[in-house]
Amino acid sequence: MLLSIRMLLMCLHFMIAGVLGVLLGMCRPFNPDNSRLCARLYAWPSRWILGYTLKTEVGPLMDKPHSCVVIANHQSNYDLFVFGNVVPRRTVCIGKKSLKWVPLFGQLFWLAGNVLIDRGNAQKARKSMLTTTRTLQEKDTSIWVFPEGTRNFGETLLPFKKGAFQMAITAGVPIVPVCASTYSQHLKLNRWHSADIQIRSLPPIPTAGLTLDDIPRLMEQCHEQMRECIEAMDRELLSQHKRLAPPVARSTASTSNPNL
Repeated sequence: MLLSIRMLLMCLHFMIAGVLGVLLGMCRPFNPDNSRLCARLYAWPSRWILGYTLKTEVGPLMDKPHSCVVIANHQSNYDLFVFGNVVPRRTVCIGKKSLKWVPLFGQLFWLAGNVLIDRGNAQKARKSMLTTTRTLQEKDTSIWVFPEGTRNFGETLLPFKKGAFQMAITAGVPIVPVCASTYSQHLKLNRWHSADIQIRSLPPIPTAGLTLDDIPRLMEQCHEQMRECIEAMDRELLSQHKRLAPPVARSTASTSNPNL
């Protein structure tokens, strides 16, 4: 019952946030700070609707350089409602061109100045990537990327694709990793308290002086740092749950006495 109510409320919320986001985009189209405001529109009410608690440690993300590439782990479609709480100023996202067909959200995504890439067309994809490089270099704007390229469904961190790292090196901007604890497998939407989630950002990783030959090493460095961060948060949450769990009641049943 609770799950059904939450899904109904989320559908209504998704539509209302979409309308408000489109109106915002029409008032100031392609402003790179629209993404942050729209992300908040989706994320803040959803914390109450979905019933999760969120702890954030994102100082390096909020104090990020003027332009950088933000990379984050991608677990599920709920990432919008989780990471939306911490999207920094003047940060846009890269998404699939097919997103534009999603009613309201697709138009909002476009008007918010985000980058739509046609992954099925290599020439157009390269052109879009060049556009993002110019954005990083000239417009005081950061790019948010999910380098796994697809959802990992809360399992292990998938191998990274090189696009985000190529962008950062070409533009000469740092990379800021952002990690969310493993939540998608533990999200219990049929309970009042559905999950505890942590988000933590790591210090910027400079790319100045690197060349495209350094991409594999840079990818490995970022992947390892994020994997360790996610595992550390998961251990912290597990320890917290164990401390708060009620003690197991001792059995009051008497044992039989073989001497009787």
